[in-house]
Amino acid sequence: MVHVVLGLVRASHPEPAVAVTTVSALLAWGVGHPPAGVAAVALTVLASQLAIGWVNDLLDADRDTAVGRRDKPVAAGQVGRRTVGVAGVLAAVATPLPALTLNPTAAFWATVALVSALLYNWPLKSTPASVLPYAVSFGALPAFVVLGLPGTPTPPAWLVAAGALLGAGAHFANVLPDLADDARTGVRGLPHRLGPAGTRTAAVLLLLAATATLVLGPPGPPSWAGLGAIAVAAVVPPAVSYASRASAGSRPATAAPAVGGGTGVVGDAGTVRPDRPDRPVAVFRAVMLVALIDVVLLVASGRVV
Repeated sequence: MVHVVLGLVRASHPEPAVAVTTVSALLAWGVGHPPAGVAAVALTVLASQLAIGWVNDLLDADRDTAVGRRDKPVAAGQVGRRTVGVAGVLAAVATPLPALTLNPTAAFWATVALVSALLYNWPLKSTPASVLPYAVSFGALPAFVVLGLPGTPTPPAWLVAAGALLGAGAHFANVLPDLADDARTGVRGLPHRLGPAGTRTAAVLLLLAATATLVLGPPGPPSWAGLGAIAVAAVVPPAVSYASRASAGSRPATAAPAVGGGTGVVGDAGTVRPDRPDRPVAVFRAVMLVALIDVVLLVASGRVV
């Protein structure tokens, strides 16, 4: 049982799940939700993130196995496909239930965000429209949080726009580590068509636009802390991206006989990376960090609704 639970946790994409849930809870607190409302928002978002992660790993199991993704519990045989599939369905069904304790409108937008994200898992992941589900889901997220307040106030347009821009940027940053593996298994989303350089540029520019929208969108002059956040968004992700590429380029790789053989993963040049320790996830983590900083500053400024 412990083995299965650990496999489910790993298959849920825990880093983004925790990050998105934390940011949503902070936003809920910042817009004025009472403790029960903050808990309802957090539970709704957590359930949706679990559903998205589990369904993603279920649908990607064959591709992950083909490229030897030993860091993926389903592909590595640490948890069964049926188990992950059942867990994903249950989490999806549970998603709107906590939101219904707020109001039906909030539950509707929470469901919109979930359905949009599931449409990314299939069929939009391999199309030029792959960025749209991220933009829609992340735009619907702050709308759900604000609409969950008593009286269902209209979410500020700048807040929804910032969420959509952040989601689009997160898509490019999230796909960046897997461009080569995806290409070998037939995935051709928008980042794959832009290539590594275009994907990095899109991630950085969209994150910068999201931060600027959060800082400059609310009424009144921006704070110095907000302007500092824009500077951080402009400097940190590109610097992290450069450092990650430089570090990956300096590490030697070991030859491997075939894709998925042994415990390693064959790269583009026939190199193997045991359990993929060098996947360049630093850019995505930088995006999550800047997003957290943005929301903390936004909540501290008291200029949300």
